[in-house]
Parts: sequence; structure tokens; C-alpha cells
Amino acid sequence: MNRLRQVFNTNERRPGLLPYVTAGYPDASTMLGILRELDPAWCLCAEIGIPFSDPVADGPVIQASFSRALARGFKLNEFLAALRERRAEIAVPLIAMVSYSIVYRRGTRAFVRAARTAGFDGLIVPDLALEEAAELAELGREADCPLVMMVAPTSDERRQHLIGALSEPFIYCQSVAGVTGERAGLPPDLAERVRRLRTESGKPVCVGFGIASAEQVAAVCDVADGAIVGSALVRRITQGVDRGDARVQIVAEAGATLAQLAAGLPVRSGGGKRLRGS
Repeated sequence: MNRLRQVFNTNERRPGLLPYVTAGYPDASTMLGILRELDPAWCLCAEIGIPFSDPVADGPVIQASFSRALARGFKLNEFLAALRERRAEIAVPLIAMVSYSIVYRRGTRAFVRAARTAGFDGLIVPDLALEEAAELAELGREADCPLVMMVAPTSDERRQHLIGALSEPFIYCQSVAGVTGERAGLPPDLAERVRRLRTESGKPVCVGFGIASAEQVAAVCDVADGAIVGSALVRRITQGVDRGDARVQIVAEAGATLAQLAAGLPVRSGGGKRLRGS
């Protein structure tokens, strides 16, 4: 079974983190080093954002990482080859978060096949119109690389139903409208939106956009199946780059950031947090 489906289809699943990193940032070796440190005991999967010159849903922190990766000469084919070579070293499922412009330019079937061959277990295409999503969802099922779709706070009930039917094996719930980025608090209606989405779709729901503290992770995981953390992690990576830190220091700093966030995860029944050493 697909690694992503295994994680989200098990009855023993507990809420966990879904960290986001930018492909090839600050370089492929450092990024893959961060992924190697992810422990499936607390990490449900990792999202890898594919750099794009005109991102749609990404805030300034992630946009800046895209710009830096592209300026350093990021090439998707080279990254996919590097990932395929090192995939066995990474213990968690991987999801590619990619603009539909990139998918379309390469051909939808060819892109899905290339992503799966490189070791991706799923796709998120944030700028893919719902009305055009059925084809990519079907190609994803054929290639065992399912399409995870996003539900915005502005989505009406009909749209939520259609997205929930297509999205596999979980639904990405945006906590707020707009772009990614750290925020001081979460919207008061988030818990009710997540409960309703889980009940009506019958699928797990993970929440992203704005999660930047252990307290926010705890609040999200009280009602949802996972907390997606992007800008808070990418910002710490960028700070290490700007200081001129060595690769091992940047990897360690990323791990420390995730340890702080994972302190908000539910405690196992046997005691202790889900992240080793936290």
C-alpha cells in the first residue's frame, strides 16, 4: 500500500505534525538531511514545496525560499533524481506541493509518473481549479500517488463536499483565507469547521496556514488529525542560512524547531511525548 495511505488509513493513527520544506533549499543535501531526521512516531508525512516564480498560496517566508532556490539554479529534474537516490533514507511519506503550471507544462500523466518514481506518495496542487481536478485525481489513483485537496474557509458546503470526495487520503483544511505565514492565533470557528468536514467527508483532516507554536499545534490536534507547519520551519532554516551556519547546524536547528512544536502533540497512553527527546 502507498505509504501515505498506510499512515492515514490505520486505526492506530494519532495526531501528528506535517512539516513543510522547500525543495532544494538551502541546497538539496541539507533539505534531504532534514527529511532524514523526521521520525514516523510523530511525523505523519512531509510536504515538499516545488519552487515556482509565481506562487499562489505561499506567504513571504516561503516565497523568499523559492526565490533563493531558483537563484541558486534549482532544477526539478535534478531534484527528483537526488530524491530518488536518497528516498530509502527517509522514513516518512512525502507529498509534493506544486503549482499546476509546472504539472501542466510537463504533462499531467508524465508529471505524476515522475513524482511517484522519485518517491513522492501524494500531490497537493493549490492552484488547481476544482472543476479541473478530477483528471489529476484519477491519474493519481492510477499511479498510486493520490491528490490531496485544500478546503478554504470561504468554500461553501457544496464545494466542501466535492473537494472531500476527490481528496485522498486526507483533506487539507486552511485555517484562514489568504497565504501561508505565522499568525498569533487561530480563528475561533476552526474547530467547528474541522469537525463538520471530518463528519461529512468521513476522511481525516489536517490543518495548515498560521501554525507556529506548540499551543497552536495542541489546539489543532484536539480536533484534527494533524498540524501542518511550514513558515515557522522555513524561517528558522533561513535564519541559519543568513548566519552562515554549517549544514549540520541548520539540520539541528530544524530539528529543534520541530521538537518545540511537537511538544503540543497529544501524549501517548504510555506517557511521554510523540517526539523522541522532547
